[in-house]
Amino acid sequence: TFNEVDMSSIMVLRKKSQVSFQKKYGVKLGIMSFFIKACVDVLKEIPEINSEIFEDKVIYKNYFDIGVAIGSEKGLVVPIIRNVEKLSNAEVEKSIIDLSNKANSNKLAMSDLSGGTFSISNGGIYGSMMSTPIINPPQSAILGMHSIIDRPIALNNKVVIKPMMYTALSYDHRLIDGKQAVTFLVRLKEILENPKLD
Repeated sequence: TFNEVDMSSIMVLRKKSQVSFQKKYGVKLGIMSFFIKACVDVLKEIPEINSEIFEDKVIYKNYFDIGVAIGSEKGLVVPIIRNVEKLSNAEVEKSIIDLSNKANSNKLAMSDLSGGTFSISNGGIYGSMMSTPIINPPQSAILGMHSIIDRPIALNNKVVIKPMMYTALSYDHRLIDGKQAVTFLVRLKEILENPKLD
């Protein structure tokens, strides 16, 4: 299932906050923390997407351990940021840097890679316009992020150019139906187009 997000507000907020954010926390404010935190907000609303099938049971998770696909020198790995619901944007950004450094220095442990409840893959950093990411079992869904591209869109009966990103949700149809998947991406879009820092 696909949708698109107008990234204007996030880009403006990042530009406005970057210097003070970096000074205060010692890390850059990227776009990943906005996506990761927005996903958690929507996963709370649609718990099936944060659940898994185990044997003949559905296990609902009331915690949010988000796998983030990282391209390392040894290939793609998906380490987990634990309990994202308790983290600020700065803590999420720091976690991503820590996991990237571990991946690139070959120091990821099995515990860093197992037990996630949902994953996010950002093919946009490699120039991907659109893709259908592959689910990371036993998880039930994965979000794909893509390139931010200036595109003409219709806004209030006028054609304007906006920095747009396509989003994709791949999901296990045994647990998640189209209505939940579409709702997930629509709610994600709403949150990302009205971003806040915490």
